[in-house]
Amino acid sequence: MLGFSEFFEAQASSHMILVAIALISFFFLSNLLRRRDDHRLKNLPQGSLGLPIIGESWSFLRAIKNNRGADWVNERVAKHGPVFKTSILGSSTVVLTGQAGNKFVLSTDEVALSMKQPPSSVRIVGKQNIFELNGNRYKLVKGAMMRFLKPESLQEYIGIMDDLVKTNLLMKIKEEETIKLVPLLKVLTFDVSCSLLFGIHDKPTKEALFEDFATALRGVWSIPVNFPGTVFWRALRARSRIDKRLFPIIRRRKDLLEEGIVSSRNDVISYLIALRDENQQPLTEDAIMDNIVALLMASHDTTTCLVSLVVWKLARDPRLQQNILQEHMEILGERRGAEDKLTCSEAQKMKYTWRVAQEMLRVIPILFANSRKALQDINFGGYDIPKGWQVICMASTTHLDENIFNNSMEFDPSRFQNSSKPIPPFTFIPFGGGPRMCIGIEFGRIEALTIIHHMVTNFDWLLVNPDETITYQPFPYPSMGLPIKVKPRNPSQ
Repeated sequence: MLGFSEFFEAQASSHMILVAIALISFFFLSNLLRRRDDHRLKNLPQGSLGLPIIGESWSFLRAIKNNRGADWVNERVAKHGPVFKTSILGSSTVVLTGQAGNKFVLSTDEVALSMKQPPSSVRIVGKQNIFELNGNRYKLVKGAMMRFLKPESLQEYIGIMDDLVKTNLLMKIKEEETIKLVPLLKVLTFDVSCSLLFGIHDKPTKEALFEDFATALRGVWSIPVNFPGTVFWRALRARSRIDKRLFPIIRRRKDLLEEGIVSSRNDVISYLIALRDENQQPLTEDAIMDNIVALLMASHDTTTCLVSLVVWKLARDPRLQQNILQEHMEILGERRGAEDKLTCSEAQKMKYTWRVAQEMLRVIPILFANSRKALQDINFGGYDIPKGWQVICMASTTHLDENIFNNSMEFDPSRFQNSSKPIPPFTFIPFGGGPRMCIGIEFGRIEALTIIHHMVTNFDWLLVNPDETITYQPFPYPSMGLPIKVKPRNPSQ
């Protein structure tokens, strides 16, 4: 006979099996009903919705991880045409390719298409983050963030960025002959965002937040199955810990504002707390939290990614590295007096360096896809797109198009200098496009140029693994963390 413990274990196991069967049955039934309802429209694009819930997510994520996302898209375009349907990351999806598809996704008004991230991203970053907002609420939050991201603010930031790069990156590089650069850059850019944008200076707090943000970010593009052990499950738990650490900071900042000790102009957190909508209502704490999380993710990981890709490329192309070094040494040669901090005017002179960065973003875009949600039944190219479906465009379909970029697989920074052949609109979209273009372009550009400046003027480097490939995590990074052998350019250093 079973003892009490064995009996309850058996009962629990039976209940788990019943719950699993019920969930699977529900998913299959809901998927069947959804598909039947979606086919009420006359002309859905060709394609496959794959398995219930999972759809084609496995093949999509595998292709993205191996930097074969363009191949995944091209295979379906060859089979189904330039507009096709699929189901990825928990959403029925229509993929639009080419310049016309990019323009439709990025510029159609919010009555038909609204901002929409994958379900996994919404759950982790939050429903009230800026990437999900529309209308007046979007304009309100965007205006608050732009106050700290606009070019005028960079005049104040660049000196602090310069100091943080020297302290957090250069000193650590000098301590080791071989370093893994990606982790160092992640810590550096996270520190820059915490310090400059959010006024978070406590080191233990930043270190704890950094670990949780890294875990949460890995779940942004994942299958939204909240089951113990999955990437999505770990990401949700990390988001919960982030909330527990940030809520006290928000409430303390609110007290300091009310006491007049700090100003709303000091940092993004204080400004969001003081913000009022058209009805003079403040943002909720949840809305403030979601937007802190969104901006922290967007402001540090994308810059890390870009710098990592540039350093990886320069190590593989000595000619590019020499050209960039020459530009930066000329900038140093024009300095006067004892000033040794980078300035905004110097950063504006790094034109060739930024063209290299732009070409890197063309070949390997940081943001693989731009996503929207159909708010009503709409039509594109003669195809029906059902209300509620996800609509996305993918940068690779124009970035690597031979009809737009000659010799598109060749790395050629000069294509961003040639004014005689301007790049057509909505074909180069590393930062999105239209009214929802990335608001942090200038902040990220100056930060990336500052880091690259100190890397090339202070060090030579070689790849430890010359065949290191790029993989999306969910942004594209050197797959091994970019281990490099470094030596000072000036041996006296």
